[in-house]
Amino acid sequence: MPGPRTSRSRIALGATAALGVIALAAAGVATGSAQAAPTGSAAPALAGTHRVLFDNTKAETAGNADWIISTSQPDPLGQDSTPNSETDWTGALSSWGVALQRAGGYSLNTLPPGRTITYGGSSAQDLSNFDTFVLTEPNVKLSAAEKTAVMTFVKNGGGLFLISDHNNSDRNNDGCDSPCVINDLLTSNGVDNTDPFGFSVDLLDISTDNPRAVSSGSDPVLHGPFGTVTGSILRDGTTFTLKPADNPNVKGLLYHAGSSGNSGAFFATSTFGSGRVAIWGDSSPVDDGTGQSGNTLYDGWNDPAGTDATLALNATAWLAGSGSSTPPTTPPTTSTGGTTGGGGNCTARQLLANPGFESGSSSWSATSGVINNNSSEPAHSGSYKAWLDGYGTATTDTVSQSVAVPAGCAARLTFWLHIDTAETGSTAYDTLKAQVLNSSGTVLSTLATYSNVNAASGFTQRSFDLSAYAGQTVTVKFTGVEGSKLQTSFVIDDAALNVS
Repeated sequence: MPGPRTSRSRIALGATAALGVIALAAAGVATGSAQAAPTGSAAPALAGTHRVLFDNTKAETAGNADWIISTSQPDPLGQDSTPNSETDWTGALSSWGVALQRAGGYSLNTLPPGRTITYGGSSAQDLSNFDTFVLTEPNVKLSAAEKTAVMTFVKNGGGLFLISDHNNSDRNNDGCDSPCVINDLLTSNGVDNTDPFGFSVDLLDISTDNPRAVSSGSDPVLHGPFGTVTGSILRDGTTFTLKPADNPNVKGLLYHAGSSGNSGAFFATSTFGSGRVAIWGDSSPVDDGTGQSGNTLYDGWNDPAGTDATLALNATAWLAGSGSSTPPTTPPTTSTGGTTGGGGNCTARQLLANPGFESGSSSWSATSGVINNNSSEPAHSGSYKAWLDGYGTATTDTVSQSVAVPAGCAARLTFWLHIDTAETGSTAYDTLKAQVLNSSGTVLSTLATYSNVNAASGFTQRSFDLSAYAGQTVTVKFTGVEGSKLQTSFVIDDAALNVS
């Protein structure tokens, strides 16, 4: 942990704060190891709640695996009804779950061990009650009835999220690993055994790679409500062979190094009937590194070599489509375009100038010295970042940027945040507020307040839905306030305001 900064000459780049003057739009959601998912102001309701069911009937916790969002099953809210960090729920997928829960507009459940996957039944966890079904590295073959249920669910409009692992990853030693389970589903399901999704799982074990996203300015998974996907990580995983002759809608979004076209896809999407399908070639990217005791886990969710959290969340939103008929209070953005009364004619793009601070203070208003390349607090990427506070003295630092959010667009602000502190205990002495202000400097919403209590190693991505401000000019503003004794540093980098 860096010690307190001893002066305010932190390699300043000429950024002088014009505080409280510019209209503000602030954002923050966590998707990472100290993850806190979207919080804050309500947005206009979408078509309905996005209902997501995670499976735990196919040995998802065998061996060192812990592919659950919470030990409270079926309802994760039984463990903590208002989670703020991924450790508020227990499981290697808790970062994923908490991010969706805090985004608003998502209803999450788990199909517990010993249960059966069904479609059209009376169980509360029947697939007919959900928009998306997540199978993370299943290690037990689905029964004939379960395979028919899954395929019928997708055919009738459901979203299926498949996550495979490498060949010979049989965690429960029953003779069938996740490539075996998934390929069996695709070739012997009782609904369509002729390669219905247009892909198959390759029987490979690729030890290490950082697959990159294809160039696409409009794909709703790569450029979705939770941000832009640039790449992923592969840490003992596999790839997929695409077969567009069998399903012309199959599409590779990320590829193993040196691969392209129909070979070596690491993340792919497709459709079947009225439904959607996504598949990922490794469980490591969705692993947040924490879970039940005794498991050896890996924090791929926050690995800086990929944008895995963004990919998982965007794909979940895309698979869920418009959700159910019950409107949520604080719905997320979906991949279908504007959510605030627009006609869906928004051009997807990123609005913030100099989002990673690599051009210094250009386009930002900040307290002198806040934007710097001081190595005592490394950037999330590149060299520069915004480092607020960290002096151990009574200090207020700010950084902000005015931005016009186009009418008819869905908008989401993301940024990466690292907090370290010399404070101890559970009292919030030092705080960082992310806020939205109007052009008169009036605070429209405080989207999140972080403090020394939220300190953790590494960066965590935060994300907020700003669709409510479409058609307005607002300012994204961060204000760090530090007490008079021990230091707390709030480090912000790689911000983005994506509209679609």
